[in-house]
Amino acid sequence: MNKKIPDILKISGLSLAIMIINACTIQPESPNGASDVRAKLSALQDDPTLSSRAQLAIKEAEIATLIAESPEKEKALSDHQVFMADRKVEIAIATAQTRLLEDQRKGIIEQRETARLDSRTREANSARKEMQSAQQRNEDLERQLLDLNAKKSNRGMVLTLGDLLFETGKSDLKHGITENLDKLSIFLIENDDRQLIVEGYTDNIGSDSFNLNLSLKRADAVKAYLLDHGVADNRMQTSGKGESAPIASNDTATGRQRNRRVEVIIPDQTTE
Repeated sequence: MNKKIPDILKISGLSLAIMIINACTIQPESPNGASDVRAKLSALQDDPTLSSRAQLAIKEAEIATLIAESPEKEKALSDHQVFMADRKVEIAIATAQTRLLEDQRKGIIEQRETARLDSRTREANSARKEMQSAQQRNEDLERQLLDLNAKKSNRGMVLTLGDLLFETGKSDLKHGITENLDKLSIFLIENDDRQLIVEGYTDNIGSDSFNLNLSLKRADAVKAYLLDHGVADNRMQTSGKGESAPIASNDTATGRQRNRRVEVIIPDQTTE
């Protein structure tokens, strides 16, 4: 019986030693809530979109989290450290998100400015091409009208139709002498965006009222001819000038013949 006592003491001492060793090796538990803070911080650190935008704030949150994970004897102090670490993580998240929004807003503004500049460039190029095209069309039309013996003036291109179109004192067009009118009607049909003004003139033989009426009738006769040959009515306007604007002396037969005329004016197209 006495021999067993030392064995029991040996066993008891060994158990006590094991318990002491285990007590020394057991890690203390992390304070309540610290693991949640760590998880939140890790998620932020793993987000490439956010982590690069708040590096300093994340570093401060990391330090605060490490402190919060350290056990403290006083629960109040431990809770406070966890709370502060959580605040630091929230601040880091908010900072990163704010800077992300700022970068996105900046990117949107830059895209809008680029799009606006591209739009203005396209508009300018389009306007320049349109202007060049209009100028080219005007030059082409001018060459066509020059083939009809039209003259360039500050009112546009002017085609003068002489007295050979009419009998003296009459407004009816002569048959067989309408070659230039035929060419003019073809030109106007091919260029249906052009307007024209038809003005009639006379010499000084006869009264002012007679000549004014005769000149208008001759202008209307030219308009009627063009109308019959496909030129729209709303593209033409007529007026009678009578003897008010002679281009030669009325003292000679040749001069009076030149003054008895119809002028067809095709105004230049303006480009904005």
